[in-house]
Amino acid sequence: MSPLAKWHRSKEGLTERFEMFVNTKELCNAYTELNDPERQMQCFMGQAAAKEAGDDEAQGVDHDFVTALEHGLPPTGGWGCGIDRLTMFLSDKNSIREVILFPAMKPLGK
Repeated sequence: MSPLAKWHRSKEGLTERFEMFVNTKELCNAYTELNDPERQMQCFMGQAAAKEAGDDEAQGVDHDFVTALEHGLPPTGGWGCGIDRLTMFLSDKNSIREVILFPAMKPLGK
C-alpha cells in the first residue's frame, strides 16, 4: 500500500490518502503522514522484502527517517502536484513522456 501514509482510523486495510484525477489524468497525490516510528519501520521492512522479491517500485528501509520520527512528528498531511502533471493536463497530452523537460529521460526514437 502507501508506505508513508497513515492507516485509516476506522476502516481496516485502507490508508488516509487520495489522488485527484481530471479527465483521466492524475493531477495530485495527497495523504496524512504516518508519524508512528514502529509502524513506519514495519512498512519499510515490508517494502524491503518486496524489493528483494523483485518489486521494482518498492523502496528500502530509511533508518534516518525512522530516527527522526522517534524524535517526534506532529500530525502532518499535504498534497503534491508535479509541474510535469500540470503541464500534461494544460497541454492536453496523454503521456507524461510528452512533457518531460529532460531529453535524456525520453525514450530514443520517439
